[in-house]
Amino acid sequence: MALNKKQLKILEALGRNIQICQEFMNDWLLFNQILSAYPSPGVNKAQLENQFLKIKSKLAREHQVLRESLGADYKLDSNTMNIISGATNLEAIYSQSEVAIKKLQNEWHRAFISINETLGGLEDKKTRAEAGERVFVGSMQPEIKSGGSGKGMKTFIIIIVIIVVVVLLMMFTPLGDMYGSAFKSFFG
Repeated sequence: MALNKKQLKILEALGRNIQICQEFMNDWLLFNQILSAYPSPGVNKAQLENQFLKIKSKLAREHQVLRESLGADYKLDSNTMNIISGATNLEAIYSQSEVAIKKLQNEWHRAFISINETLGGLEDKKTRAEAGERVFVGSMQPEIKSGGSGKGMKTFIIIIVIIVVVVLLMMFTPLGDMYGSAFKSFFG
């Protein structure tokens, strides 16, 4: 089955999103490898610190691009960036208690699983799109018209509320009799 231009554009976007997500996942793995290598005897700790800071910076940049590119398909664990920003440097991490280090490792694994789930969802969506199924790419979602919740509708609602309040004041207050009679004499 031949795909139309729109379907080809969706496939291209999905391929790009899969590539971005895979790169983020590879860098996420490198982050953990550097983190895990630090306490090993005989390692160059200064070199690992330098690599760690570089990979943290890259992950932070990639994360923003990933979020914007995936749009509604973005399903990463909300703690992912907290892990990156909270891990200031390797020395500070390993000066913490064993419980804190285990907690960081567990959070890393939880984020790793969510990255894989996101990647799996994108790959599944691409497979379905290649088969001709209609799919939406998170950053290419069709614009949904709100049906009147725009500025004009809000103004209209405010005017109606004001009219209702004025009518109620005219009906149920002593001044209402005065305004009511003036209104009646003006209109007839």
